[in-house]
Amino acid sequence: MAIVCKSAAEIDKMRRSGHIVRQVLDHVRSLVKPGVTTMDLERAAEKKIKELGAKPAFKGYYDYPCVLCTSVNEEIVHGIPSERRVLREGDIISVDCGVVLDGYYGDAAITVPVGNGVKPELKKLLEVTEASLYRGIEQARVGNSIGDVGAAVQEHVEAAGFSVVREFVGHGIGTRLHEEPQVPNFGNRGHGARLREGMVLAIEPMVNYGKPDARVLGDKWTAVTVDGSFSAHFEHCVAVTKDGPVILTQ
Repeated sequence: MAIVCKSAAEIDKMRRSGHIVRQVLDHVRSLVKPGVTTMDLERAAEKKIKELGAKPAFKGYYDYPCVLCTSVNEEIVHGIPSERRVLREGDIISVDCGVVLDGYYGDAAITVPVGNGVKPELKKLLEVTEASLYRGIEQARVGNSIGDVGAAVQEHVEAAGFSVVREFVGHGIGTRLHEEPQVPNFGNRGHGARLREGMVLAIEPMVNYGKPDARVLGDKWTAVTVDGSFSAHFEHCVAVTKDGPVILTQ
């Protein structure tokens, strides 16, 4: 499958879908507190997406049942919202959301502490993961390679003593939720596809407190750390332009 470069007009459409994703995530973030269920967050997000005139990108995608992925603690990605999953003081929750508006997709993720009792080492995990996202974004420049993006993420994460998940990666995005190229959060500088003007990448570090290994649960969706350590996830959609990287989900 070929890499699709977008025109300025297409990138503008993606900026609009990205802005909706950001509004939904900001709304969900404001609701995260002890005692809330992940299904409460799901219902709020679904209502907000509808209010903003977009359609959810995830619901029905390969039969995924919800508009959000809500991954708590040792869950890395693709956690399914549930009435049974009640957030507790000291948890962390990753919230991933995608929408489609006028045929163009937006996709972003945040990880949020629950309450005020999150341990300092987990706060550090969140800070390092988010910072690694921006290290990767900084490399999303014309003439650089996919490997430059991944290496920047990996170097920052591993210098802090955490590990990068290998099984799940970022991706191109546009008129489809997942397009070429794949965007790993690890790699070697100078390796992989060259970045060209008009490429749009969903860059999304998934970082484990312990070892990098992941496995998927019996629901066929929820990915968890093998060692039970906590995991964080942050994501932005980024356009590669002649003037440098432009975040579309800001």
